[in-house]
Amino acid sequence: MADDKLELEEEDIDMEDDDLEELRNKATKKRGRGLDEPQTKRLAHNYDSLADDGRGGPQRSVEGWIIFASNIHEETPEDDLRDKFAEYGNVKNLHFNLDRRTGYAKGYAIVQFETEKEAEAAIKGLNGQELNDQELRVDWCFTRKAKSSKKR
Repeated sequence: MADDKLELEEEDIDMEDDDLEELRNKATKKRGRGLDEPQTKRLAHNYDSLADDGRGGPQRSVEGWIIFASNIHEETPEDDLRDKFAEYGNVKNLHFNLDRRTGYAKGYAIVQFETEKEAEAAIKGLNGQELNDQELRVDWCFTRKAKSSKKR
């Protein structure tokens, strides 16, 4: 019954071309999630965001100030790394990923501080410093470009 179609000749229908095209478009079955809602309702989402002050530089994440440390020796213990960063402030979180196959460190860490001053002090203090015979590279994880005042 789903395959039954009503066959009509175009001369049987007394409509203009625009009306006929509109009728054909309405008759097609549309599939997918959210097609019964208006598009403006689907696109109106309320996301959490941080205030934008328009200046460039480091970008605060929702949970704190995050810095990225790279060139970490593969045999560096996580405790040594945490102690090194704790010298500059309260470390809220430290992600130090290990290779599943070898069990050694992947060579980078993501460190989260509560305040910008602590994170800035850690970057200035640890960038270029040696840890286990390798020179650390430490910088902001998220940065934002300064907004230009020119409008196109």
